[in-house]
Amino acid sequence: MDSNSTPFKIILGSSSVARRQILAKMGYEFQIMTADIDEKSIRKEKPEELVMALAEAKADAVVSKLQIRDNQVKDGKPTLLIAADTAETRMHKPSFGDLEIDAGPTILITGDQVVVYEGMIREKPSSEEEARKFIKDYSGSTAQTVSSVLVTNLKTGFRRGEWDRVEISFHDIPDYVIDKLIEEGIVLHVAGGLLIEHPLVLPYVKELVGAIDSVMGLPKAVTERLIKEAL
Repeated sequence: MDSNSTPFKIILGSSSVARRQILAKMGYEFQIMTADIDEKSIRKEKPEELVMALAEAKADAVVSKLQIRDNQVKDGKPTLLIAADTAETRMHKPSFGDLEIDAGPTILITGDQVVVYEGMIREKPSSEEEARKFIKDYSGSTAQTVSSVLVTNLKTGFRRGEWDRVEISFHDIPDYVIDKLIEEGIVLHVAGGLLIEHPLVLPYVKELVGAIDSVMGLPKAVTERLIKEAL
């Protein structure tokens, strides 16, 4: 996609490097606005519900920031704000006060992700020990990622989200590989300590049922469809 031809701006409501890379590869230019929320304060029993609830909370947090910044969108182009998470679809028309009145069409996209292993939800590891346990569990076994994308048109109130699930089966992962991953530290900052695109991990991926971009946190097909629906 030629980003210069799009009649809107995009704000990615995420600090994830992987999501930035995916959105850039989709051909979009975008701004980044992080959502500072207490993710642990939001609890749901089902992974799909959790990732959607987190995506909505992130969207609401970004909207609050935008409401304070009344100098947003002065060039007459609609702004698309994207935030991603993992959960079930919800639809409602939120109220954005002065932002909805003063700004042009603005789309917010937020998202989140969790890993499901043996029916249990896993978020970011809380320690190196937990990260090591997570990865050891995946060795010779199967895990799933559940990722959500939520798109909100801040002018019209349109809001729609969707979640995507991918199943990953692994060969046995050697201890020395796990040691290197823990030493590197990146796995401490991703859901379930799962980082299949990493060069150390990729050779041990036995089967992937779904899209790798979804595992990385931003399913392209879902994101593109929701953007089109919101405009």
